Amino acid sequence: MIVDAHHHVWDLSVRDQEWITGEALAPLRRDFTLADLAPLARAAGVGGTVLVQTVTVPEETPELLELARGDGLVAAVVGWTDLARPGVAEELAWLRALPGGGKLAGIRHQVQAEPDPRWLLRPDVSRGLAAVGEAGLVYDLLVLPHQLPAAVEAARAYPGLVFVLDHLAKPPVAAGRPPGSGGPADGWAADLRRLAALPNTVCKLSGLVTEARWDRWRTENLRPYAQVALDAFGPGRVMFGSDWPVCLTAAGYGEVLEAARELTAGLGPAERGAVFAGTAARVYGLEGRAAG
Repeated sequence: MIVDAHHHVWDLSVRDQEWITGEALAPLRRDFTLADLAPLARAAGVGGTVLVQTVTVPEETPELLELARGDGLVAAVVGWTDLARPGVAEELAWLRALPGGGKLAGIRHQVQAEPDPRWLLRPDVSRGLAAVGEAGLVYDLLVLPHQLPAAVEAARAYPGLVFVLDHLAKPPVAAGRPPGSGGPADGWAADLRRLAALPNTVCKLSGLVTEARWDRWRTENLRPYAQVALDAFGPGRVMFGSDWPVCLTAAGYGEVLEAARELTAGLGPAERGAVFAGTAARVYGLEGRAAG
């Protein structure tokens, strides 16, 4: 069984996705539901998924938990809460007591949108991160390359909290200058390795197709970046994620999975098993969340 460790859903009649702007993202300006995903997942051999938040509003996470409760495909939810506010521990306890709350596995914030590159290190945010760890949840890192140094410091400060790096921190694939070429990807690779050196960090092999040129990417364009992550974290700390439906701007669900298979073709069977199921199952505690 394959686990898709990163996907989204949204219903625009319930809540706007304000980040979907401009002509390039126009294909995403419609509803995407679990019913839309189910046949794609089945055709790809995906038997479980991790549903991830998309907007920073408190109402979304209870909705995602309710969706997960009624769906056998979604094994876990990564939700959102305001880490900078007092009472994070109480908020997390409330979320876990909701219908479907047993499937809450982690918390995420759109750090990539924060103007302060050291947002993760603010005292109020640090207090929130501590509460996430004390609740036994993981923290998904949605950061850009220039925010990786702060992510390294945060992960070092909270060794008991597992930090899951989304989308390899969005390396500059479209620039066409892979790691080792003297371009900006060299700094990204160095910081990624620093993060990976910490044992409480994990990485998602996800989001690369949308960091490449959408209309002309090839798996070989992605390989140097995926290889840095696989070498740094090791397959036992890497997990596959489709980033559906965001990936649709560049590739279909099956294409993303096939690219990931090609990028990991040099691994042994046990290592591929970790990337495509084992790492996500362990980190998000999927077996224990089956009942929701």
